[in-house]
Amino acid sequence: MEGDFRRRRGLRGFSVNRLIPNVLTLAALCSGLTAIRFGLLGDFRLAVIAVIVAAIFDALDGRVARRLGVASRFGAELDSLSDFLCFGVAPALILYLASLKDGGALGWVVTVMFPICSALRLARFNTGLLSETAPPIWTGSYFTGVPAPAGALLVLIPLMLSFEAEAAWPRHALVVGAVLVAVGGLMVSRLPTFSFKKGRVPRHLVLPALLAAALVMGVLASSPWIGLSLLGFVYLGLIPFSWLAYRRQAAQERRVSDVVPLRAMDSGPPSD
Repeated sequence: MEGDFRRRRGLRGFSVNRLIPNVLTLAALCSGLTAIRFGLLGDFRLAVIAVIVAAIFDALDGRVARRLGVASRFGAELDSLSDFLCFGVAPALILYLASLKDGGALGWVVTVMFPICSALRLARFNTGLLSETAPPIWTGSYFTGVPAPAGALLVLIPLMLSFEAEAAWPRHALVVGAVLVAVGGLMVSRLPTFSFKKGRVPRHLVLPALLAAALVMGVLASSPWIGLSLLGFVYLGLIPFSWLAYRRQAAQERRVSDVVPLRAMDSGPPSD
């Protein structure tokens, strides 16, 4: 009787806000599964759209959890499983059905490689969360390697270009296979990439940033596949800058850590 009473109190005291991020994660998972369905049906445009919708839901769930203060270990694990399917399995299977099936056994090997890279990246990210040594605060502005949603967008660029240009060469098995291998390598690499979570726009750049956003939305509205492909190329172009910024901040951190012990030594032993 007492146990039933405690369980009822627990149910009454569970906030609905805690469910919202998990519902968004499940919506992303459903979108990823729907992308696979459209790929099996041969409707690759809708399959790519479903992957993009999954990326939107994935971008929302973590931010909503942090805003509401309801982030949990369960939500983080569910998000990783959803990311593996939506941005590892789904785009690889779509590209296999659209192109790589013509490459025979080698095409399948390349297809399998991409979800494996996605799983390795997510496992590395999860073990990093469990690390006992806390990294410097500024490292929160960077990912290690290309994140899974961005990797899914990058590998789908050849397919999206074929939608707009209606040409055969972007879907060629060699082109798609090379892109899969390159992006898979970027995902498991140690390259620092901007996370765009803690970035702030300087006051004097607010108006240019809004104009740039309006230009991007205009391109997406008129030629969505070209616009999404250009966003992918811009992201690739930012990787060298993220590496340089990371190196600069790491060097500053090392200089600060070297100066502090020297100051402590100069101060001498405390007086009685």
